[in-house]
Amino acid sequence: MIIIAGIVIGALWGVFNARKRGGTGFDIAQYAAVGAIIGGILGTFATIGIERLL
Repeated sequence: MIIIAGIVIGALWGVFNARKRGGTGFDIAQYAAVGAIIGGILGTFATIGIERLL
C-alpha cells in the first residue's frame, strides 16, 4: 500500500510541477512518469524499512 501511495503522490507531484513550469501535454506526462518512479522507489524503501523494524 505504501508503494502505491508513493506512486500516486509522485505522479501528482510531477503533474503539478510540470503545470507550474508551463509544460505541454508531453512534458506533463513525462514529469508524472518520473515522479511516479521516484515515489515508487521511495515507497519501496519505506516498506522495507518498516518491515525490518517489525
